[in-house]
Amino acid sequence: MAEFKILVARLKRHYGEPGLPPAKGPFELVLWENACYLLPDTRRALVFEGLRQRIGLTAQAIANADRNTLRELAAMGGMRPETRVFRWLEIARITLTQFDGDLDRILKEPYAKAKRALHQFPCIGEPGAEKILMLCGMASGLPLESNGCRVLTRIGFGREQKSYGAMYRSIQEDLQGQLPRDAASLTRAHLLLRQHGKEACKTNGPNCGECCVVDLCAFAQA
Repeated sequence: MAEFKILVARLKRHYGEPGLPPAKGPFELVLWENACYLLPDTRRALVFEGLRQRIGLTAQAIANADRNTLRELAAMGGMRPETRVFRWLEIARITLTQFDGDLDRILKEPYAKAKRALHQFPCIGEPGAEKILMLCGMASGLPLESNGCRVLTRIGFGREQKSYGAMYRSIQEDLQGQLPRDAASLTRAHLLLRQHGKEACKTNGPNCGECCVVDLCAFAQA
């Protein structure tokens, strides 16, 4: 099995320093996660910036927003815009009622409590909560999404299984002892794995011929 630090170093050499999401802080990052459905990050950014410019990125601004403007912005984010509007309003409601409008306060809590707080929000499960905290400078392990999981299982970390949860746990088990401890390094690894999965190590037709880590990959060697 390849060393994780070598894998990440190769990806960074190939792709460069990955760009961070434009969202800052837990509230904006929850909105960022709920901005689109099955669309690329360029569209997600368009919807998110529309919210910033036309509504405002605070819980109170979202709660007080004109509903037609919210629906117009939500329609840019893919299917079921009415569901997206509902989720935005729910994010604002939870922030106002449970956190007095200031979701940043969870960053002063112990990691486990901060993660539980984020689970209250729409579409924020275990990996999503861990990713948001990592981007805010709190980290405990490496959160992964589907692209990162695919890259790592093909390299040889973990095992592909019918159960996504079981596969995810197997990857995390194999990563033990190999991960950096600081949030910035974990964020870099997360973003590079995601980018490689989206651009080269795709589900169908992976571009192994031009892959920068092909010699480390058990899938390619097989």
